[in-house]
Amino acid sequence: MRRVSIFGATGSIGQNTIDLIRRDPDAYDVIALTGGRNIAQLARDAIEMRADIAVTAFDELLPELTAALAGTGVVAAAGEAALLEAGARPADWIMSAIVGAAGLAPGLEALKQGASLALANKESLVCAGALVLETARQNNARLLPVDSEHSAVFQALVGEDISAVERIVITASGGAFRDWPLEALRNATLEQASSHPNWDMGQRITIDSASMFNKALEVIETREYFGVSPRQIEVIVHPESLIHALVGFKDGALMAHLGAPDMRHAIGYALHWPDRRDLPVSRLDLAQVSQLNFRAPEHARYPALRLAYAVMERGGLSGAVFNAAKEQALDAFIAGQIGFLDMAGIVEDVLTRMETQPGLIDAAMTLDNVMHTDQMARHYAVEAIKQRAG
Repeated sequence: MRRVSIFGATGSIGQNTIDLIRRDPDAYDVIALTGGRNIAQLARDAIEMRADIAVTAFDELLPELTAALAGTGVVAAAGEAALLEAGARPADWIMSAIVGAAGLAPGLEALKQGASLALANKESLVCAGALVLETARQNNARLLPVDSEHSAVFQALVGEDISAVERIVITASGGAFRDWPLEALRNATLEQASSHPNWDMGQRITIDSASMFNKALEVIETREYFGVSPRQIEVIVHPESLIHALVGFKDGALMAHLGAPDMRHAIGYALHWPDRRDLPVSRLDLAQVSQLNFRAPEHARYPALRLAYAVMERGGLSGAVFNAAKEQALDAFIAGQIGFLDMAGIVEDVLTRMETQPGLIDAAMTLDNVMHTDQMARHYAVEAIKQRAG
């Protein structure tokens, strides 16, 4: 019986993970489930999965979680220290699906105990790729990609030598606004940005898809995870979302990974790796699909991509700055404080401002330095938001 934990259990990735575990419950011993403010869902899942402990990230919600779990035998806990303790609990496989930079520290705790970490929290590699990879190496831990694009690349590279790779092409749906006139983006609403044409995802990642900030993070994640140079990473808009990534080799071959837009494929591959198991996902009927379309991303429409390549060229802790500023700008858009197009401008303003401070971006990559940089970037982002909201 495999011991598993799920960080971010109440989100889309966490719920899909639980769906797969639910189909074969006798094969898993669920150690810890963590979540945010959806206490009812967290408690229901913890009871059903017979988890040892359920953790909410918010201290003030501990009484509600404790009441919901009373008499069940599931321990209730809350707060940052409890999340770290959950990460340190012995497990064989841990899903890292906490949204944002908040997922970094619990993921590092999981790696320190030598667990296989299924990484859906792309921000961990964006903010602290070298630290995450070195922690995994030192503890003989396995890092398994769960983003559909990186899972696709990972699968395409089975049996291949990374030195034979010429390029990695990750696909993007283009999001809700891929066919909008550019001038209309200035007036895009939260409701419009929160509707994805292909994938069923949470609100934040759906908006990030519309702005292409999600793909920008994935570009940086590709560089960190696979160790390729920025010039080897390409992004192409593929409206059908059936090809998730392609790997081009130096002999001219291009290997593509196709599948229905269902995150249970990538989750299931990580859950069962190195084996393949039956998964409850749709099978493609290529005759019915009939055609696949591709186009180059417009830089004017998706400035986040340009910023991602600048971050990779700069290196150091610039990824932590990029992510923190993006998270704050997204919060401001959701709150109605800024417009859709303001998000990229705020991120660029913060990157430029922090670059002028000697030694900050080039500080050693430790968890303390990453989190310090994260907090500074958020502070500057709030200032930039106030100026634009003015």
